[in-house]
Amino acid sequence: MQISDLPYPDPGVPDARSGPRFLLWLGRGQLGGQLKSLCWGMLHFGGVAGLPYAVGLGIDAVVDREANRLLLVGGLLVLIGVAISVGDAMLHRTAVTNWITAAARVQQLLARKTAELGSALTRRVAAGEVVAVSTGDVEKIGWFVEAVSRFLAAVFSIVLVCVGLMLYAPELGVVVSIGVPVVALASLPLLPRATRRADIQREKAGKATELASDTVAGLRVLRGIGGEELFLGRYREASQEVRKAAVRSARMWALISAIQVVLPGLLLITVVWYGASLALDGRIAVGELVAAFSAVATLLYPLRHFEEIAMAYSFSRPSAQRAARVLSLTRTDAAERPAQSGPVEEPAAGGDLYDPRTGLLAPAGRFTAVVCGDPDLAGRLAERLGGHAMEEQDADREGDGDRNGERDRDGGEREAKDGPSVLLGGVALDDLELDTARRLVLVQDKDPVLLSGTLRELFGVPASGAVDSGAALAAAQCSDVLDALLQSAPDGVDDPMDARITERGRSLSGGQRQRLALARSLVTDPEVLVLDEPTSAVDSHTEARIADGIASLRAGRTTVVLASSPLLLDRAERVVLIDDGTVAAVGTHRELLHREPLYRAVVTRETDEEQRLAGLGMTELEEALTEIEESA
Repeated sequence: MQISDLPYPDPGVPDARSGPRFLLWLGRGQLGGQLKSLCWGMLHFGGVAGLPYAVGLGIDAVVDREANRLLLVGGLLVLIGVAISVGDAMLHRTAVTNWITAAARVQQLLARKTAELGSALTRRVAAGEVVAVSTGDVEKIGWFVEAVSRFLAAVFSIVLVCVGLMLYAPELGVVVSIGVPVVALASLPLLPRATRRADIQREKAGKATELASDTVAGLRVLRGIGGEELFLGRYREASQEVRKAAVRSARMWALISAIQVVLPGLLLITVVWYGASLALDGRIAVGELVAAFSAVATLLYPLRHFEEIAMAYSFSRPSAQRAARVLSLTRTDAAERPAQSGPVEEPAAGGDLYDPRTGLLAPAGRFTAVVCGDPDLAGRLAERLGGHAMEEQDADREGDGDRNGERDRDGGEREAKDGPSVLLGGVALDDLELDTARRLVLVQDKDPVLLSGTLRELFGVPASGAVDSGAALAAAQCSDVLDALLQSAPDGVDDPMDARITERGRSLSGGQRQRLALARSLVTDPEVLVLDEPTSAVDSHTEARIADGIASLRAGRTTVVLASSPLLLDRAERVVLIDDGTVAAVGTHRELLHREPLYRAVVTRETDEEQRLAGLGMTELEEALTEIEESA
């Protein structure tokens, strides 16, 4: 795989059972690139390893005054120089290619998983962790993949030097062959401690990054309540903890680096001292002494790759573990569903949407509104209707491990949180291909995102073609948004569809962003459209017109709106009340207002005292009012 061939047509199915298994899977997927890098590395390091022997032969030729042999040695040095130069250049090229292609594969896998899970991803994994995995962790994983081939080539050159010395100068070769493994493995006992310190540093850095992103996201609110200094102080404390952890980690790695400098130096001194005594006794020639000295000095270069591979693995292992944790997530948290005997047929058009867990039924072709007293439950229900898990809200799910849907620290299996799959026309959404399920059921959450670009690009989404952008914008009451975009557009832009939207629509108000997102959802014209609080940021007059527009434009199509606004509920053909995770009542808005106290309390925001008074007769009401006045 070359860089020019990226992205991968198919990044494959990763082995996400653990971090090391994920790294091994990446390595198997790059065997061709690793072999190329290894071959060029062997050429480069082989030239480096052969250089001392050529120098020793040259000195022997000078001592023996053999000009022809000196010329041959000169030619050999030229060939070795070419091998070192070409091998080094191609090794760097192929190693960097391995790094970039591995990082690109991981990023494609993460992007595919993000698209698969949608908004459910941030309910299982903290948003800051997702950002960290897709940026810094990807680079660390690529670093290890790149370093493997260089390390193997370095090992080859070290073996070559030791074997060569054993044949060329056996007395010195024995010393070098014993000393080199000691030098290479001397820092091994320090690696676990260095890894732990590096993990602590990354954990604290991740928390500081998450705190910073949360602070920036809520900066407007913080300024409103005067909380900037409070959160600034918290970030200062977090950043200082990161600094202290980084210093402790750097000290350990500095110690490992010092060992990799001191021990080879001691080995070099030992070889020179012992070789000089052998030369004085006449047991070795001067050329052999110089060759042995040069060989040991040359070994300092490949020995540095032992430190590099140790650092690369120590940093990439937790990064690969985090990436594997994200990639192991599935559309639901239930136990593995039975394997299907064949492909599942797409449900016929006009099927009902039914959720076995809550008992919610959205009849085909009708406008159904759902009322939940708990806004968080409404959001999770919307995700479940789109084919994602609806997790229980437990009081003990405050920790990162539980919130992210991970295995607990003791290695126990996580508890399955979802029930049977939602059915569309009698077919389980979980059994359908992801693209098919997304095409049939579209969920717009309460905080939709607008990407930067023109309005025309915003509406360039997969759609049935039955609803044009003009009709969708009109139904979502976006005329003032179009005027605002046209006024802020540069000269020469006459069509508001060509006006640009800034990143995340920050130049627009919350209500304008919400209406544009609603229009985008209406353009797609899915079989089932699920809207979670689509009018929470608009005024009541606009909300009433939007409710009429949705009902008109979606006539004959299945529409589910999770809301508590009376204006939206009054336009719905069918209203369902969800209490404690199950259907409590079904009817029209007006029917439920009269017969369901709980529904009336959620929709009208009645207090418990107001509900009690509403259920009293006239005589009882007068007595209650008298009692209240006397107590006051």
